[in-house]
Amino acid sequence: MKTIYLDNSATTQPYAEVVDTYAKALQQYYGNPSSLHHVGIEAEKMLAAARQIAADLLQVERDEIFFTSGGTEGNNLALFGVAREYAKRGKHLIVSQVEHSSVLEVFRQLEKEGFEVTYLPVDRHGRISIRDLEQAIREDTILVSIMCVNNEIGTIQPIAEIGTILSKHPKVHFHVDAVQAFGKIPVIPKAWRVDLLTLSGHKFHGPKGTGLLYKSKKTRLHPLMIGGGQEEGVRPGTQNVPGIIAFTKAMRISAENTLKFGKEVGHLRELLWQGIENIPGLFINSPKDGAPHILNFSAPGIKAEVLLHSLEEKGIFVSTKSACSSKEESISHVLEAIKLPKERAKSAIRVSLSRFNTKEEIEYVVLTLRDTIEKLKRITKV
Repeated sequence: MKTIYLDNSATTQPYAEVVDTYAKALQQYYGNPSSLHHVGIEAEKMLAAARQIAADLLQVERDEIFFTSGGTEGNNLALFGVAREYAKRGKHLIVSQVEHSSVLEVFRQLEKEGFEVTYLPVDRHGRISIRDLEQAIREDTILVSIMCVNNEIGTIQPIAEIGTILSKHPKVHFHVDAVQAFGKIPVIPKAWRVDLLTLSGHKFHGPKGTGLLYKSKKTRLHPLMIGGGQEEGVRPGTQNVPGIIAFTKAMRISAENTLKFGKEVGHLRELLWQGIENIPGLFINSPKDGAPHILNFSAPGIKAEVLLHSLEEKGIFVSTKSACSSKEESISHVLEAIKLPKERAKSAIRVSLSRFNTKEEIEYVVLTLRDTIEKLKRITKV
């Protein structure tokens, strides 16, 4: 049975070129880049080259790139780092209600440490109100964190507009979780006036355990770890040189194909959207103008897990919500924030596409979904 993988927001299949690059780098550049001998120096040269590639692709300076193990570490480093570094200046923080758990859990911890947090509500499409943001900013505000693309419903936040507003408040640092954005839509931190931006390699066909944090020169961070001094002391520890090389390879391929991705994968999303709209009893939860790769829908009366496993039996792999919380019984905090009716929230399914998906796959998914929904409805009525 053919596998149709539609859980790309959880993780992606690595590009073949990335796998090859990683294998070669693992064999050739195994030295510690902090070592002074030839083997170490060769590894350090490759690390520097990878950093320059990442900086060029994001249109930032090389010394503003810090390699991490992925999105969760990047978000933790940025948020804890700013809050603890600038705590004497102020202890007020702002975040949206629909952030990834690696952001929201940090803010909840910071509240325990004495910080005050404003959680911005969102509309039914998952967007914050610019007016709410402006009204929330105070003299003691030091940090705002708003994700670019929501990982569950695909909402694109008005990052550039937010950056313009926050540029009028130079004491406020702006963090953007762009984990679901890179390679799908243009990511331009300088133009957005962003101070901190997080990426994760395995979300755009790179290796797991790789990522980066963009940090503007004006921003200081209190490190999460100490010892070693690597990454200018911001993220100490021996760098994963082969992983970083493969990560920047995936960055390059994804960045060069961003517009193509938006067009081709966006077309697949539109086909899926139309197919779901024509199946009685299904409701779409994503905004029409959302990211090109994410579509969230509900089948009220059918548990999400039941539908997920029914589709899995047909070779179709989807998810119920963020992979980081998919095993929890509670309703998604994102769907609660957009005030989705409980029955729809309990039955929500996330489909997330990649460049490897095809029109034929989507057509098969729609036909299978229609048949599966009809069968499950008959079962629930018995």
